[in-house]
Amino acid sequence: MTSPTPVPNPVQAARALLKELQQTFPAFRDCLPLAIGIDKQIIALQPELPRKILRIALGQHTNSLRYLKSAEKATHRHDLDGKPGEALTDEHRLRATTLLKERFKKEADQRKAVRAKEAEARLAAEAMQLAAEAARLHTEKLSQLAAKFAK
Repeated sequence: MTSPTPVPNPVQAARALLKELQQTFPAFRDCLPLAIGIDKQIIALQPELPRKILRIALGQHTNSLRYLKSAEKATHRHDLDGKPGEALTDEHRLRATTLLKERFKKEADQRKAVRAKEAEARLAAEAMQLAAEAARLHTEKLSQLAAKFAK
């Protein structure tokens, strides 16, 4: 009995495809804003590509930090060869700016939460040390009193 061949994880397959696209096409390699309908151009060149995997790969690419920064400043979209095409609309530049701001805010909030937890842990450790020191002083004082009255 043969074991079934493992089904590739779509996200991993999309990453592999994206690396291939970056090696093959200047628009992907240089993270240029892509022309609308670029998926159709890719499918025309490579009809064997699974559309689902291509969609995931395009999503990973167009939501990457590098792509969004490029789209935020660009004036035109580009074909697969990197040649400029139609103008990039203000709406699309604004979307890139908004996504970047949201991502940076989320990352800043996460860093802030980590720092707050670290500070809380430090305070708890300091409180435990203070409590231990207080208990030690209390025990020492009791020992001194016991020694004084034991005479």
